[in-house]
Amino acid sequence: MTTQTDNNRPATGQEVLALLKEGNARYVESLNTTDPCMQRRPELVSVQNPLAIILGCSDARVPVEIVFDQKLGELFVIRVAGNVVAPSQIGSVEFAADQFDTKLVVVLGHSHCGAVTACVDALIHPDKYYSPNLQSIVDRIRPSVYNLHELATANGQDVDADELVERSISANVRMSVSQLRHGSRILEDLSGSGQLLIVGAEYDLETGEVRFLDN
Repeated sequence: MTTQTDNNRPATGQEVLALLKEGNARYVESLNTTDPCMQRRPELVSVQNPLAIILGCSDARVPVEIVFDQKLGELFVIRVAGNVVAPSQIGSVEFAADQFDTKLVVVLGHSHCGAVTACVDALIHPDKYYSPNLQSIVDRIRPSVYNLHELATANGQDVDADELVERSISANVRMSVSQLRHGSRILEDLSGSGQLLIVGAEYDLETGEVRFLDN
């Protein structure tokens, strides 16, 4: 597989498109190999049976199947900046839980999350402007960060932005878990009856370790 360094990073969208086309050609060529992952592809054409649903951040540094060492078809992955929960994400989880009888949902946050950092920055610098669409993501993260920010500033001291981001990442994951458990009658019933486990976790970019949070 070809990797791109800063020195040979494609300069235009067309160059990136060509790179992806070349990568797909290599992938198709590899389908006849003896790799068990590749051999499973034909059976996945008409059916899938994922073991877990992962609601994760869209950050390019957190490739979910690689992080959990899972193969083709084993994870139902939903990715959105800040691993926030909106109706489309809830509907996606409902779909997988209902259609595939998947028993586990993991809300996966990660260290140095840009969306959480943007939310913390917006609280520290309230005049900062974000586009309406990005602001909608910040607004969904804001409730999990706001109380932490208020506590940090209650004694009049300067806010340690890095510490606040770190604590806010965990708070945001926990909030998303709560929203999945209680924001849908379907998921609430499945969770309450023990048919679906919904947990939070954090991926550490430095170590590669996933730390599961207490339920």
